[in-house]
Amino acid sequence: MDKFIQEAIKEAKKSLTERGIPIGAVLVKGSSIIARGHNRRVQKNSAVLHAEMDCLENAGRLKSADYKKCVIYSTLSPCDMCMGAILLYKIPRVVIGENETFKGPENYAKRRGVKIVNLDSADCKQLMRDFIKNNPRIWNEDIGK
Repeated sequence: MDKFIQEAIKEAKKSLTERGIPIGAVLVKGSSIIARGHNRRVQKNSAVLHAEMDCLENAGRLKSADYKKCVIYSTLSPCDMCMGAILLYKIPRVVIGENETFKGPENYAKRRGVKIVNLDSADCKQLMRDFIKNNPRIWNEDIGK
């Protein structure tokens, strides 16, 4: 399995140990991770700290040219808000662990020039299935329904 999605999975598991939603993301430039993040919506009582947003926040202020050389890896298909940030910063490639438990606006992003790669990861699917089964109320208060 791709080493960067493995790092995103580590972030997802970190969120789970914090009693949060197990979604993780890493921002990669070249062959290096320049930022990482995980869903901290529950932990921080936040409406916006999805994994991708946390990751971008942790990247700090980058130059436009830097974002254009990045790839964001996420364990789950980014939602509208997160994909909007990806489009805003013109990140050209998104690698997702899976989009079976949730599918964001992938087709819209593709039409806008973003390359989407779905790894269809069994590990990512199981992580989300287990969480949703055990925490339907938390999942459904945001993007679940």
